[in-house]
Amino acid sequence: MTEAPSASPEVPAARRADGAAPFDPGAAAAEATDAIVHSTLHGTHRGVVVDSPPGAGKSTLVVRAARELAAAGRPLMIVAQTNAQVDDLVLRIAEKDPELPVGRLHSSEPGAFDPALAELPAVRTSAKIADLAGLDIVVSTAAKWAYTKVDEPWQHAIVDEAYQMRSDALLAVGGLFERALFVGDPGQLDPFSVVGADQWAGLAYDPSASAVTTLLAHNPGLPQHRLPVSWRLPASAARLVSDAFYPYTPFRSGTDHGDRRLAFGVPSDGSGVDRVLDEAAESGWGLLELPARHTPRTDPEAVHAIAQVVRRLLDRGGAATSERSPAPAPLTADRIAVGTAHRDQAAAVRTALAGLGVSGVAVDTANRLQGREFDVTVFLHPLSGRPDATAFHLETGRLCVLASRHRHACIVVCRAGVADLLDEHPSAEPVQLGVTVKFPDGWEANHAVLAHLNEHRVAWHT
Repeated sequence: MTEAPSASPEVPAARRADGAAPFDPGAAAAEATDAIVHSTLHGTHRGVVVDSPPGAGKSTLVVRAARELAAAGRPLMIVAQTNAQVDDLVLRIAEKDPELPVGRLHSSEPGAFDPALAELPAVRTSAKIADLAGLDIVVSTAAKWAYTKVDEPWQHAIVDEAYQMRSDALLAVGGLFERALFVGDPGQLDPFSVVGADQWAGLAYDPSASAVTTLLAHNPGLPQHRLPVSWRLPASAARLVSDAFYPYTPFRSGTDHGDRRLAFGVPSDGSGVDRVLDEAAESGWGLLELPARHTPRTDPEAVHAIAQVVRRLLDRGGAATSERSPAPAPLTADRIAVGTAHRDQAAAVRTALAGLGVSGVAVDTANRLQGREFDVTVFLHPLSGRPDATAFHLETGRLCVLASRHRHACIVVCRAGVADLLDEHPSAEPVQLGVTVKFPDGWEANHAVLAHLNEHRVAWHT
């Protein structure tokens, strides 16, 4: 459920309606990746920044850059944000180059790393950096690196998911390396902080700002690259996600309309649930709209609707055809995800699914689904049933994550009236001097997504 490769020779070039030369996604991605790796290996700047849309192959880029640096005789450290990301990167590097020496620096707590790493002969794991001395690559979390002391800094570092790293975390590890490649997705959720940071707002050293934001504020001349192709999002989704969340760094889908297909073996029973499934299979999007109403956060009717959608996805024998699988691949539970804004909503959905005999479906918040990939996703709109539009529920990155996890189709469950709610609650956040205005803001992004979903709306009937 990780990111797709950065290029695929089986994907056809997207056809241009104006008759111009066709867009070749594989060539465009390869050209961008080559430029990034060249800038990393041969550039003179202390940092290189790479902006990546969802599913553009960030991990593939990190693995390639790490291998090429190691091959050039330049040992490096890799900084990731979570243990799961660290383990995934180590596994990917070992898969590409089984004999390349890699160190996995971890905490001293039991179960601190994936047991699968112990089976890899070239991978060494330890809680002490001294045990990993001399290895070509050492990978760990930003939190672990912050408490690591070395005699000499690494010449190179790669910072993965750099937009989800707080600037104070970058400051804590900045002395460990001389040059770095920063790779991240600017449209995803902002770095998380458990304390308020208003007292630092607008200051150049705001610790709650993302590592990339602070880095570029102090080093505006650093080279900036972007990956131009999403290999995850289908053609039906890439344009909307690009326009709504990435207006200054647009991207294309690696596939064209018709390259992927979702079909059901069992006909529709005519219910709202089945009709929204058919709409999503046909167009890539579906909006199951419940009657307008202010509800508790764990809206029982909405939770029930989500559980019914997932149950019918499985009961109707869904099958997905794509550039990865010319033969129809069954839509199994592990290829479906349900996203919510809050943990109690996710817990309610899990309970409802268990009551319908459904297991194996990933059900979690946007924060935890970030970086993952599925064939079909279902999510409860963050503003569904709410009496107000708070900053949390309007956060652009939250909606972006929920709307960009799928390869085939995305189904949104939401109560009517969200557009009116947005208009009744315009942004009222205080204006703070020196703070870069984030664009697009949540209000605008929500309106853009809702306008598109309204074209694929199906009424819910119990």
